[in-house]
Amino acid sequence: MTDRNGLRAGPAEWAGLAVLALPTVLLGLDLTVLHLALPSLAVDLRPSGTQELWIVDAYGFLIAGLLITMGTLGDRIGRRRLLMIGGTGFMAASVAAAYAPTPELLIAARAVLGAAGATLMPSTLALIGDMFRDPRQRALAIGLWTTFFAGGMAAGPLVGGALLERFWWGSAFLLAVPVIGAMLALAPFLLPEQRAVRRGRFDLPSVALSLAAVLPAVYAVKGFAKEGASPAVLAAAAAAAVFAVLFARRQRSLDDPLLDLSLFGGRAFTTALAVMLVGLVGVGGTMLLTTQYLQLVEGLSPMAAGLWFGPPALMMVVSAIAAPVLTRWVRPGSVLAGVLVLSAVGYALLGAVGPGAGPGPVVAAFSLVYLGLGAIAALGTDLVVGAAPPEKAGSASAVSEMVQELGLAAGVALVGSLAGAVYSARMGPEALAGLPASTARAVEGSLAGAASVAGEVPGGVLVRAEEAFMAGLNTAGWAGAAAALALAGAAAVALRGSAPEGGPPGGSSEHPERPAHSAH
Repeated sequence: MTDRNGLRAGPAEWAGLAVLALPTVLLGLDLTVLHLALPSLAVDLRPSGTQELWIVDAYGFLIAGLLITMGTLGDRIGRRRLLMIGGTGFMAASVAAAYAPTPELLIAARAVLGAAGATLMPSTLALIGDMFRDPRQRALAIGLWTTFFAGGMAAGPLVGGALLERFWWGSAFLLAVPVIGAMLALAPFLLPEQRAVRRGRFDLPSVALSLAAVLPAVYAVKGFAKEGASPAVLAAAAAAAVFAVLFARRQRSLDDPLLDLSLFGGRAFTTALAVMLVGLVGVGGTMLLTTQYLQLVEGLSPMAAGLWFGPPALMMVVSAIAAPVLTRWVRPGSVLAGVLVLSAVGYALLGAVGPGAGPGPVVAAFSLVYLGLGAIAALGTDLVVGAAPPEKAGSASAVSEMVQELGLAAGVALVGSLAGAVYSARMGPEALAGLPASTARAVEGSLAGAASVAGEVPGGVLVRAEEAFMAGLNTAGWAGAAAALALAGAAAVALRGSAPEGGPPGGSSEHPERPAHSAH
């Protein structure tokens, strides 16, 4: 490998980055393919509206709950080792999901996929942070890492659409087998084994407290979006707050904490996390709604819908690569603020689109939303990883990924439930009059449910269901526009003191050079 006393990476590190692209691409594939497969999955398994959300959310929420634990575990046992263990588990869970016969078993398989995914994500980022110590090279490597994810999302509709045209929905999950198989074969030869030089005791009570804080919080978010401030939701939120305080107090008392809370003392670190969290809430929800629009309103096949997702993914790729390059001359806060304003325009276009608009305007609007996603993911991740000392690379990477996954999953729950509430309000008892009880429940729950019983209802009911869905999409668009504008202002103000990478003389970089450390 490159001389470990130097900062600049050489061919060996870039080859290792290509190996790390494999699990990263897979995570993008998995996310997009699931959204494409959801309509045909709903017809086959007939999940309830709540089960549909859990099928999508279980994966992201389990990742969010376990990322900190797995990131710290990788720091201790070796990041390459954890990557390979997680990859093996991800393959097995993907096969289980592909052949799940019921919604409940599919939800369980998705949860196991989330647990395995929690080992993959911080390992890839931590290895990138260690292999690329030069700030500019690291920013480019993380931009490429984000591009790999975007490439997976772009390829997912094409590959997944082709599979869904010819095979059953479960075939989409089997994409993990060859991708992870290739990673497992190449990783021992092209990736270094990296772990912290000083490895303290792995604190199991901290693991339990972190799960006790995250999982009730997840339940509270989903429950509040679905049923409001019910006693169960309030109790879960209170429990999450109590365990979060206990977790933080324990971390401060340990010599080797599961999560080093001093990382949150940096303004760039905390601002980047906040931008990623709020920004990805909007993206996660509108991605699901856009996918449903293309298939359920426009009536496109999975393959055709996948082709329409090419332009948004391309915009994300361009943004993920261009944003880190721009920060060599423009302050990171200004770059983030600019792309977030463009995202706000995209959300506003989604808010204004009317019935019968066709796929073009909706995809164009969503492309602007994705433009913001690329910059948020690339710059936010670089700010977080660059702020961490080498021995905490896995932990810091895990925090970054936890925020991103939680944002995407919460977006599906919150934005999806917001749109669902508008849909349900438009599909009142008068719209369901005369329908059998089971059919009425399916129509009232969601547009996907209405599509699953299309042969059992009059055409006028389906038209009304599509109009109700469009009203929900419009509401989600306007809410996203307001949030993106507020986020743009916050990023510009909070990061105004950060200098460009090649900034003015005397300017301080947000990405200080880090000393080398041992590889084992």
